[in-house]
Amino acid sequence: MRHLHVLNHPLLQHKLSILRDKHTSVKEFRELVSEMAALMCYEATRDLPLEAVEIETPICKTTVQKIAGKKLAIVPILRAGLGMVDGILQLIPSVKVGHIGLYRDPETLEPVEYYCKLPNDIAERDVILLDPMLATGGSAAAAIGVIKSHGCKHVSLMSILAAPEGVDRVHEDHPDVSIFVAALDECLNDHAYIVPGLGDAGDRIFGTK
Repeated sequence: MRHLHVLNHPLLQHKLSILRDKHTSVKEFRELVSEMAALMCYEATRDLPLEAVEIETPICKTTVQKIAGKKLAIVPILRAGLGMVDGILQLIPSVKVGHIGLYRDPETLEPVEYYCKLPNDIAERDVILLDPMLATGGSAAAAIGVIKSHGCKHVSLMSILAAPEGVDRVHEDHPDVSIFVAALDECLNDHAYIVPGLGDAGDRIFGTK
């Protein structure tokens, strides 16, 4: 699939196997989500632009490469996306963080925005949208639309798991967006849960199951 990156690194796959286990504790689940987000961020930021900068080492002057421009912002979709933030902040402490809140209208089943707070210079940054589960794709597609409406030109989506239906929906609405996942699962069930999946990520991160 176009712009879909399935990250099959052994460390990610091992951690994912523990996430899927229904007996994994809330504490361990939360820690694993954070660790996986950091590992995935390493791949998702591979194409950030660099610029040459002259510095002086203890030995001599030299030219090194640093990330160019306004750099990066991350935007978790509330609430499950919050579980991915800390891992990325450990890797990139200077990253700016926005938040988008969405709920599903019970009649239309379409996502409705109830909260949005983004950095003032978001349009000048590469943005990674965070949501552990890409299921139907409705919320992710809507959140990407919100981010783009603020002038963002470079948006990618990072999810631990995705269903083919969600990938198709996001790429139908936003064919320019790259999606990074640790696994592409089989399908959605009748309740729009990913199969085999790992259950409700938000409940398992925050212990509200």
